[in-house]
Order: sequence, then structure tokens, then C-alpha cells
Amino acid sequence: MSAARHVAIIMDGNGRWAKARHLPRAVGHQRGVEAVRTLVRAARDMGLEALTLYAFSTENWRRPEEEVSALFALLKRYIQDDLQEFVDNNVRLKIIGDYKSLASDIVCLLEDALTRTAENNGTTLVVALNYGAQDEIARAAKIAATKGPITVAAIDAELDTASLPPVDLLIRTSGEMRLSNFLLWQVAYAEMWFTDVLWPDFTPDHLREGLNAFANRERRYGGR
Repeated sequence: MSAARHVAIIMDGNGRWAKARHLPRAVGHQRGVEAVRTLVRAARDMGLEALTLYAFSTENWRRPEEEVSALFALLKRYIQDDLQEFVDNNVRLKIIGDYKSLASDIVCLLEDALTRTAENNGTTLVVALNYGAQDEIARAAKIAATKGPITVAAIDAELDTASLPPVDLLIRTSGEMRLSNFLLWQVAYAEMWFTDVLWPDFTPDHLREGLNAFANRERRYGGR
């Protein structure tokens, strides 16, 4: 049995959670943020080295402008409310994706949070913002090409996640079973665990269930 060091989660189902309760989608996203807050605390207590959350993809810009604005308002509030807790509990924040092209107030807020948690060496909370795996791989290959031969190792070294341990376990909630352009390179040999639970209802107990499933799998990496 082995313990996962790095878990990545596609947080899916906020809209369906709200629809099932005849509530606005914004309420589903609000409850989703509460689930994030609870899970980050649990991940720290469980000793995970890294937890990567798919917060906003490059494709999410296709959603209605009102919903996109609400999502970023929730992001700002979460960072503002929880940053001191990150600092106090040794959580390091890392952002992957093209976050620097976001609105200037968001970029300033994120960079302040990155600076204030940079020396923390406990759990790393990785937030994928304005992120698409195909774009990440293309960016990494372009940089690698300026330095020498394009090899697997060369591309790997230029990925947004280069400083993190390999992804051991990918979780997706809400019953969907696809990667949705998330960490395509990094999950080449990750284990995957899918659950029908909608993201706002996802609890630390569900995370433990996924981790237990991972611990009981035999990882072969293409071998026998």
C-alpha cells in the first residue's frame, strides 16, 4: 500500500447541485467554495504534500459574463478571507495557468498571496486559473526549444507544475469521466477515481475514500 503525495481534483457539479435545489447557479458556486475551504484544511491534516484544484479553465470564458464575474468575485473573497489562515498553518499557495492575463486587481491579490506564503513548506495548494493543459504543454515545449533538444525531460522541466511532486491521484466529482483539458501531461500514470458526488457535497470523508482506493491499487507504470 502506498500513500498519495499529490492529489488533483476536477471540482464538478456546482450548477447541478443548485439546479436540483431550485437555486441560482451562484449559490452552487458559493457552496463549492465552502467545500474547497473544508477540503484544504483536511488535506493539510492528512499530510498531503500538494492539492491541485481546477478552479477556472480557459474554456470557462464561454460561460455567461455574469457567471464568470461571480466566480472571480468568489475567488477574491476566498483569498482575502483565508490568506492569513494559509500563513498561520504553513500552507503554500501556487497558481498554474495564465493568471497574469486576468484583471489587474485579481493579479495583485494573487501575487501578494503567493509572496506571503512562498516560504511555507507544508501542504501546497495549487489553484489552476485560466488554465488549459494543451496551452501549458505548448508553452513548455516552446521554452524548451530555446534551450536545446525537445525531450520529455525538457518539457517536464518547463511545465507550470515543475516544482511539484508527480500527480498520484486524479479525482473528478459529479459522475463525469473525462479530463477536460486538465493536467494532460501530469496524469500520464496517475490513478483516477470518479465519484457521483456533486462538488458542494464533497467532504473530507470522500477524499479519504479516494485515498484509500489509491492505497489499494497496484501501480505498474506500464510494467507487469
